Amino acid sequence: MKIGFIGCGNMASAMIGGILRKGIFSREEILVSNLTEEGSRRSKEKLGVVTTMDNREVAKSTKLVVLAVKPQFYEEVLEQIKDLLTPEHTIVGIAPGKTLAWLEEKSGQPLKVVRMMPNTPAQVGEGMTGICFNSRVSEEEKKTICEITDSFGETERIPERLMEALSAVTGCSPAYVFMFLEAMADAAVAQGMPRKQAYHLAGQAVLGSAKMLLETGMHPGELKDMVCSPAGSTIEGVRTLEKAGFRSAVFEALCAAADKGKKL
Repeated sequence: MKIGFIGCGNMASAMIGGILRKGIFSREEILVSNLTEEGSRRSKEKLGVVTTMDNREVAKSTKLVVLAVKPQFYEEVLEQIKDLLTPEHTIVGIAPGKTLAWLEEKSGQPLKVVRMMPNTPAQVGEGMTGICFNSRVSEEEKKTICEITDSFGETERIPERLMEALSAVTGCSPAYVFMFLEAMADAAVAQGMPRKQAYHLAGQAVLGSAKMLLETGMHPGELKDMVCSPAGSTIEGVRTLEKAGFRSAVFEALCAAADKGKKL
């Protein structure tokens, strides 16, 4: 069995890195297509996989095809390859807004179709991927595909109706977390701390906080309360954040991202 990627940007590279680390496919069993010679050269040098500049070659040579291009190019790519697709193919979409039904329709025939939404922490093996399948994907095939997504983090099977919600919470949120980290570091720099040290301290604080949430199973409000001493500096900071609409801003940002995803 081989796996093919049409497109090889940051997300595809992160996925391939995990696949190689876990030994799910060898470099010779992974075929990626790029638009340019430069992109093809970069993929070969960075990942050591087989490369091509022909999307049709991916569909010819592999039965598991990941569409790793931007959403606006999905229809064009499927039009290019649909005459090569067979019921033995599995098409994997990783773009928001492209439903299982849409992917199957644009493929031009009944196919096994998967939607997954990985996120950029997959680059360091800590991705969170939501995944759903159409009815043609067998349980054995689902297991194999989840082994692939587990290779670069964790996998959560969800109903398709929740895919945009998941995309906002896991796919978009790293950008907001990075903004938060940058702001934390800026504050530390304003207090006299060297920037590199500020980034390290802020990053470890967020990493540790997330680990506490996942490992203790406690409500985030309880964990927040554990840090807030009466009349202390933390509760004063909480008051300032609430005054600025911190939680409301996060709430609205994720809802806006989910709504936008439905329209793509």
